[in-house]
Amino acid sequence: MDRPNLIYQKSKSGRKGYSLPDTKLSENEILNFIPDKFRRSSDAELPEIAENEVMRHFVGLSIKNHHIDKGFYPLGSCTMKYNPKVNDKVAGMNGFKLQHPLSPNAVSQGSLTIYRELQKVLCEISGFDAVSLQPAAGAHGEFTGLQIMRAYHLENGDKKRTKIIIPDSAHGTNPATVTSVGFTTIQVKSNEHGVIPPEAVAEVMSDEVAGMMMTNPNTLGIFETHIKEIAEIVHKGGGLMYMDGANLNANMGIFRPGDVGFDIMHFNLHKTFSTPHGGGGPGSGAVGVIEKLAKYLPFPILQQRDDGTFYFDYDRPSSIGRVHSYHGNFGVLVRAYTYIRSLGGKGLREVSENAVLNANYLKESVRKYYDLPYDSICMHEFVISGSKQKQIGVKTLDISKRLLDFGVHSPTNYFPLIVPEAMMIEPTETESKETLDYFAEVMAQIAKEAETDIEQVTTAPHNTPVRRLDEVSAARNGDVAYLDV
Repeated sequence: MDRPNLIYQKSKSGRKGYSLPDTKLSENEILNFIPDKFRRSSDAELPEIAENEVMRHFVGLSIKNHHIDKGFYPLGSCTMKYNPKVNDKVAGMNGFKLQHPLSPNAVSQGSLTIYRELQKVLCEISGFDAVSLQPAAGAHGEFTGLQIMRAYHLENGDKKRTKIIIPDSAHGTNPATVTSVGFTTIQVKSNEHGVIPPEAVAEVMSDEVAGMMMTNPNTLGIFETHIKEIAEIVHKGGGLMYMDGANLNANMGIFRPGDVGFDIMHFNLHKTFSTPHGGGGPGSGAVGVIEKLAKYLPFPILQQRDDGTFYFDYDRPSSIGRVHSYHGNFGVLVRAYTYIRSLGGKGLREVSENAVLNANYLKESVRKYYDLPYDSICMHEFVISGSKQKQIGVKTLDISKRLLDFGVHSPTNYFPLIVPEAMMIEPTETESKETLDYFAEVMAQIAKEAETDIEQVTTAPHNTPVRRLDEVSAARNGDVAYLDV
């Protein structure tokens, strides 16, 4: 059977993008260096192509995909901020990049110092007493945190605590994590202001509740104003408070979760502290805990000797055990540390202040064109609804597809679930006023098109490399091979 033609096949016989020095050896002399058993029986089917065409090919591929270095990426709850390239430069230093995780402690002190320093600054930012850097992602951090909660109750002989209270606005990973750890969920509803009322928690609190998971600000972009009262209710009932740290970008230098009653929290280091992410990684879901829970953190625990050197302590009888090979995604940790040291405490607070400012500016800029289900000052993100447009035949998905024609990534669609036709928009602190104004203008134009030229919206996108897909079929029958068969 003939070899299938590649869609991106650019090879032409006789072309090459390299030149090799003249060895002044004959072909037979060269072959004598290669034992018979390692010689090919036929030529390798390698492409023959000039260097400039190779570069144009890969640059062309890179601009077909949308990414933060190409354009605005207001994907709510994902904090798709611009990632300073100095972070990558530091993470790419040979001393970090080439360090094997099994290297002896004696030759790893520089890397271990970064590890310890990052733990210390995360404790300072969050108000917690100890941090594990092992978990590899946010949901992995949730899993680790709930395992710690479970271990705490079991060690205290409290085996009947098998339930976790979760708001109706929770991230989808929260109930999934609860189930994966062996707990069950109790859902409590947000009030008309988009926050959880203490009385709703008090109503379901019992001696079967292990704890409560909350996000603050929540997924509506609204600050939960009753945290202290809720924490008192849960603690009085014997439970623990877990904070999903996905939205920490709104809090730095302003609100420390460990100071107001939270016992456990995961950080999304790749989001808040600036590592390029998406498509499944890379990530880091570091977990912070209060002092009484520190003994349950995953082992090994980094310790410091009297002479100042660092080592890993495996003698942790109460630990939940490893949750990751070796010691976490170290490249992400270096990037996060670089980002924090570059900005300092004042700079991190300015990050959060500007993230909140940008979100509120953008919210006020688009609210006249779309429904705003919760009309209040938001934090780092906000949620609008396309319900008005749906009444005339344009869905939120259509609006997001049309955005692609303007070089803008879509917001998060249909989440949180408590808002019909939801669009969750997070501009982050790294976008300029001009970018926000452009996005608002595009959203206004799409709202107008929905009224005057509905087909322009419902058949979008029109100028992307791939047009509108059957998303259900694409998800179930993914085919990413560039083969013309």
